[in-house]
Amino acid sequence: MNIVKHMEAAFLVVLSVAGAASVAVDAIPEAQARVAPAGAALVQAAQPAAAAVPMAVVHVSAKRMTAAEKQASLARERAGQPI
Repeated sequence: MNIVKHMEAAFLVVLSVAGAASVAVDAIPEAQARVAPAGAALVQAAQPAAAAVPMAVVHVSAKRMTAAEKQASLARERAGQPI
């Protein structure tokens, strides 16, 4: 397909897509952002870190499998047997 022959059609397609996008963007309501008071940032910065939610920690107490146990487990898994 020779793009030079169809430049007018390509221009009209791009123009219609841009127009539809403009209408779609205009339909989105504007953000209702408010400016926070100057003291609000200081109050958040003054809170101690202990007041924050503690991070979840996972402790694994199982022993590692030996190489022979790993091979046996993989062989059982590949054979379709339950572990």
